[in-house]
Amino acid sequence: MRTVTVVGASLAGLYAARELRAQGFDGRLVIVGDEPHRPYDRPPLSKDFLSGKAQESDLALSDDAETLELGAEWIFGVRARGLDARGRVVLLEDGRTVSTDGLVIATGARARRLPGPAPAGVHTLRTLDEARALRADLLRGPQRVVVIGGGFIGAETASSCAALGHDVTVVEAAPLPLLPQLGPDMAAVCSTLHERGGATLITGTGVAALEGDPAVTGVRLADGRVLPADVVVVGIGAVPNTEWLAGSTLAVHDGVLCDDGCVTALPHVVAVGDVARVAGARAEHWTSATAQPRVAVRNLLAGRTVEQARPLPYFWSDQYGSRIQFAGRRREGDVPRIVEGTIEEGSFLALYEREGRTTAALAMNRPRPFTRVRRELSRAETQSAAPAVAAGPAAPVAAAL
Repeated sequence: MRTVTVVGASLAGLYAARELRAQGFDGRLVIVGDEPHRPYDRPPLSKDFLSGKAQESDLALSDDAETLELGAEWIFGVRARGLDARGRVVLLEDGRTVSTDGLVIATGARARRLPGPAPAGVHTLRTLDEARALRADLLRGPQRVVVIGGGFIGAETASSCAALGHDVTVVEAAPLPLLPQLGPDMAAVCSTLHERGGATLITGTGVAALEGDPAVTGVRLADGRVLPADVVVVGIGAVPNTEWLAGSTLAVHDGVLCDDGCVTALPHVVAVGDVARVAGARAEHWTSATAQPRVAVRNLLAGRTVEQARPLPYFWSDQYGSRIQFAGRRREGDVPRIVEGTIEEGSFLALYEREGRTTAALAMNRPRPFTRVRRELSRAETQSAAPAVAAGPAAPVAAAL
């Protein structure tokens, strides 16, 4: 390959560029990004950046020295609008084209929005520009903030808003926040963080409409209640950025369909990060965006799938002064048990079990023991039919609740 193009100047895109050079590619490297910014770290947007503890310079993922070392051609502030039938030419919105031998798709995902027009004061939080706009509204003084969605972005944003002294209400349509990720027992435990942090949590009802024109004044719930609001944050998931691939030969369904090595139907095209649906699953986590590029690039340069990308799922979240960490492959029916600490003290390690084997681990403010268990789970994952981590004696979570 003489030219490789990375579409998406994201975390995953940057890691792919690094891997291309590290794995010996010395040809032309083009990186296309739809934002005007160089690659930046997104997790702090809902935490330290929103609260004012971090500035934009703290978000940078690379410096001038690395930029020079990569020797890439950077194209910022321009979206890709298409890919030719054989995947050899990337079409840009400004009319330019990039002929390429290999392609890394790292276009990520965008925040899902509520249907209909949004009044002033309604925000999503996915990009630096969105975080800037939300922070500006929050700095205008005490606000009544309604966060729609109790997932990780919603919970972290609510936590930051509460820490800034705002009146915060979180609305979650499901019976509990984080129910699919953690299961009912541990989701119930983590949901108590909202009350402890000074926020109000409303569950089991959706949003019917936003009220106010031109600026938002309230959120009308499906059960008829109206929550007064000066600022609304919509955190109801993300949509993979795949529209630009319409008409290409690539299969797209909730992401770019890839095999277990991040390779698409075209062997010279791979996908990584939030936009990649690898072996039937799409993972919107920082660790996936940093782990997938190594395998994807190796397969791209080999021209076929020679290695699988199957890192152990891992995510973390900082909420109301507590760090939540999760690793593993929890399935419905797996039983969590507390093996260290207690729920009451707000510091514990829980292991999920299935048929006598540990499948996943959840920790709250227990980083060291969690790291040990995560390593053991990863080791077991790489060994076919290897026994999982021994849980040891513990009290059932249900009893602790």
